[in-house]
Amino acid sequence: MTVEVGQKLPEARFKVMTADGPAEKTTAEIFGGKKVVLVGVPGAFTPTCSMNHLPGFLDNLDVLKAKGVDEVAVVAVNDVFVMDAWAKASGGKDKVHFLADGSGAFAKATGLEIDLTGPGLGLRNKRYAMIVEDGTVTSLNVEDKPGVSISGAAHVLEQL
Repeated sequence: MTVEVGQKLPEARFKVMTADGPAEKTTAEIFGGKKVVLVGVPGAFTPTCSMNHLPGFLDNLDVLKAKGVDEVAVVAVNDVFVMDAWAKASGGKDKVHFLADGSGAFAKATGLEIDLTGPGLGLRNKRYAMIVEDGTVTSLNVEDKPGVSISGAAHVLEQL
């Protein structure tokens, strides 16, 4: 079952890169007491994610924060080392939280997983953006076809 507006996010653990190496963060630590835009992408370094999805949020970070967003996070079913490399390569390091959901546990728990085994990618996230306030989903925009439209920064900004 897919998480819905008005529901709490399921408890999950993500890997994040710190100055001391990989560490764990829970959904409670990331979303508790904050308004967070969570961007779900099928994969770090994939063309649409790197060129069309993440850049809109990086470019509009100040506008998002001016509209009351405390943090922006991006999650992918990739390991923490890939997510850290993507953070550096994208210019998003120390601006956006890059959350590694290496086993896809969060993707499965939210019902936002997609099987991309056919094209050789395995289990991944669907492409989405959600607004989460104190752990509760207040807006959920899941793409139903390839590309970025309702999960892009422009649409999320309209919802704030």
